[in-house]
Amino acid sequence: MKTLIVSAAIAAATLTAGTASAGTMADIQARGKLNCGVTGGQAGFSAPDASGTWHGMDVDYCRAIAAAVLKDPNAVNFIPTTGQTRFTALASGEIDILSRTTTWTFSRDVDLKFTFAGVNYYDGQAFMVPKSLGIKSAKDLDGATVCIQTGTTTELNLSEYFRKNNMKYEPVPVENNADVQQKYLAGGCDVYTSDGSDLASTRSSFKNPEDHIILPEVISKEPLGPLVRQGDDQWADVARWTLNALISAEELGITAENVDKLSAGSDNPDINRLLGKEDKLGEMLGLDAEWAKRAIAAEGNYGEMFARNLGDKTPIALPRGLNAVWSDGGLMYGLPLR
Repeated sequence: MKTLIVSAAIAAATLTAGTASAGTMADIQARGKLNCGVTGGQAGFSAPDASGTWHGMDVDYCRAIAAAVLKDPNAVNFIPTTGQTRFTALASGEIDILSRTTTWTFSRDVDLKFTFAGVNYYDGQAFMVPKSLGIKSAKDLDGATVCIQTGTTTELNLSEYFRKNNMKYEPVPVENNADVQQKYLAGGCDVYTSDGSDLASTRSSFKNPEDHIILPEVISKEPLGPLVRQGDDQWADVARWTLNALISAEELGITAENVDKLSAGSDNPDINRLLGKEDKLGEMLGLDAEWAKRAIAAEGNYGEMFARNLGDKTPIALPRGLNAVWSDGGLMYGLPLR
């Protein structure tokens, strides 16, 4: 019953916001700020530091959009959301875009009337346990108590995995990442399940991260990406093509350091188109010719963002894996700039 009530509330908010969403970019430009929905604190994706400055992959993406649309990467209000509140915040218009490790699913796209701008991280659900338990595989979790964030795809994935493997578990529902950490570390559950990147992020914040292991099984596909409300194709295009510009920039060798030099002109027509020297891509979006140049200059290309926030020189130390560009064996693929 609770699920039906929440779904109805989101649907009602979506219908209300749908007609108002046309002209989102004009509203943002009039306001002078982009309202970006993020997590309350997930290292590597979106979290404030001790001074209140936000960092992470999802944060960098919103700064890139602000640079493209408002010519200022710092013109962003970062609004924390939970798994339960994120969709209502977007549907109601409280935020302009949700950039919060959100899985692209059929129901979220179709039933809840959202438009995904693409995938900025290919992930999958996994399990983390204390090393002291001696567990080596998810197949050994029969009878375990499992901490899980409510309002996420992990709830259904967990139920289906245990049912398929004829195992039982006791769910320990928790609303946000900080509460999950406290519950898990206090022994309130045997296992924490979430996206693999979230587990790596969470473990990196522990006092003794080496005392916890992430089990080898990946039990789902979790294509994570930013999303906007349906009903405003122009704003969806800006969100989609800003992400594509960051991925394409890595493929083309455009970085925060060399983007100014390359914007003067290149022998590569794709570089020229992206940076505004050929064709009129910016005009098609309702922006100026240098929208992508500013987006790339803000926080670098996709690879630079990944390395700074999640890469092997960070405490999270995630490999590129599926999130490498296609020419390096990954799934990240810049759409044609023509």
